[in-house]
Amino acid sequence: KSLSLEPWFGPHLPRDIYLSLLHLEPEPGKEKSPTIPDGVLKAALLQRALEDIKRILEIRNAKQALSSLLQRGSVGDDLWQQFLRAEKEIEAELRDVVEEANALQPNWGQTIFQSANEMHHNAMLREKITSIQAKGKRDREWWDREKATIQSNFMKELGDDEKETAKPATVTGTDKVGSEEDAVMVEGGGPAAPGSSKKKRKAKK
Repeated sequence: KSLSLEPWFGPHLPRDIYLSLLHLEPEPGKEKSPTIPDGVLKAALLQRALEDIKRILEIRNAKQALSSLLQRGSVGDDLWQQFLRAEKEIEAELRDVVEEANALQPNWGQTIFQSANEMHHNAMLREKITSIQAKGKRDREWWDREKATIQSNFMKELGDDEKETAKPATVTGTDKVGSEEDAVMVEGGGPAAPGSSKKKRKAKK
């Protein structure tokens, strides 16, 4: 029944790459396979161990939650069996990586997963920093747009206020009447001038 279940994880590409490098076929017309430098094999095995670290963390994080769901009856036994199978596969994978590491370099199997774990944490830290920087850039762009909008609205309101202040005062009907009366009084000389009264007195004599 276990064999009929789908695998918990997808293809293990770093493992496939390592095995393909380790078992290269001879080129056409040649008897011996090309020699792969130990440095290339070590780098490939380290990438394989890095992928194993990611899968170990996923297994650990999922086990408790999946066990609780199984007890509640929220998931079926098939999913639990699929998980247990993946757990056994990762354990066998870890043993294989340790053996390969010791074959490439004595006692390297004791530290290869520690190195892979450090690589994983560094990668996560870089991703977090990149995410923070991207968010900061988006926030900065938003604030620049918001500031430009605020400045534009302020300048528009300021222009409207200046236009209102520059408008000429409206002349009312009362003001017009008053100004016309003043004009008539100026043209007519206003009240009788002193000189005109003297002329009238002389004529009487």
